[in-house]
Amino acid sequence: MQIGVTIRNMGPQSSRELLTQCALDAQAGGLESIWITDHIAIPPDDAEGSEGRYLDPLITLAYIAGAVSDIKLGVGVLILPYRAALPTAKQIATLQELSANRLLLGVGIGWMDAEFRALGVDRHRRGAISDETLGFLRTCFENDVVEANDQPFLFRPRPEKPPVYVGGGPPHALRRAARLADGWMPMGLAPDALAGHMTTYREFCEAEGRKPGLVTLMRGLPLTDEPQCRTLIGEYADLGVERLVCGVRYDTSEQFREQLAVLSGLL
Repeated sequence: MQIGVTIRNMGPQSSRELLTQCALDAQAGGLESIWITDHIAIPPDDAEGSEGRYLDPLITLAYIAGAVSDIKLGVGVLILPYRAALPTAKQIATLQELSANRLLLGVGIGWMDAEFRALGVDRHRRGAISDETLGFLRTCFENDVVEANDQPFLFRPRPEKPPVYVGGGPPHALRRAARLADGWMPMGLAPDALAGHMTTYREFCEAEGRKPGLVTLMRGLPLTDEPQCRTLIGEYADLGVERLVCGVRYDTSEQFREQLAVLSGLL
């Protein structure tokens, strides 16, 4: 199983210096990937912990790509309905090109009413918009010439398509992952809760005539109890999870390194 770790692109912990140091430490610690999250318009009454400060995920990963050379760069997850499809495809392709194909693209449909209102996007269309964007991304990465709004254009740069993992729960996210993506990214599920969903995901993939993609689980681990961590990782591996991204909380680089040392010991 591959092990990744989250780094904070929100709140006071998202300073340039701390972001850079955590990325360097994760790479030095042998982690497979680093992951950040996506929010675009946090309302004042829901800003506890972040103070409403969120760095844009794709721009942040582009910055981090210049600071680290080997570790993979994940967004978990990019909210597709928040963004126009064509500029998003261009940003994704550019990041993938300049990072030497290190991008891991988790995507989701979003949930926060306030953000949809701020963007003027109909929340009830978020699933349909996401499906359209996923289809458009696939078209862009499979063709030099793409058409949008009856206008053909050259889609360049056109690097290797980054793997796309659909975040969210059953049944809609599982169907979306089976039809349009390279894997599924469940969030925070315990092994017993995940087991049935894994079966359903495989069944959906079979119905689509596709092999199940890589499953990336995002959740926190009890890092103060290394034996329990090893047991959990083994249970997830037995279920077919191929990458586990550990969510960590920290205020300083020292706190991050302490948790990283436990994760590195599990590799």
